[in-house]
Amino acid sequence: MEKHIDLSGFVLRSKIRKGEIRFGGNRKLKIYGKLHCASGKRIKRENRVFFVSETEALEHNYRPCGHCMKEEYDFWKKKKSLN
Repeated sequence: MEKHIDLSGFVLRSKIRKGEIRFGGNRKLKIYGKLHCASGKRIKRENRVFFVSETEALEHNYRPCGHCMKEEYDFWKKKKSLN
């Protein structure tokens, strides 16, 4: 997990191009989603974090975005209700 405030614009774009960053998340709400998600683009820079994979986001106890990752969110919600 990398914080947006710790990355310069050049480094961030480079990591996205190389595939080192594939998902973004909201540090306060503990939600992650795809980089192109409109909801994710509204996150304040100081609250935005980045992940290499969904597994990494889930390991940090983030949940999938209900907008850009609808199927993953529905699976997460069903799994959560069983516990």
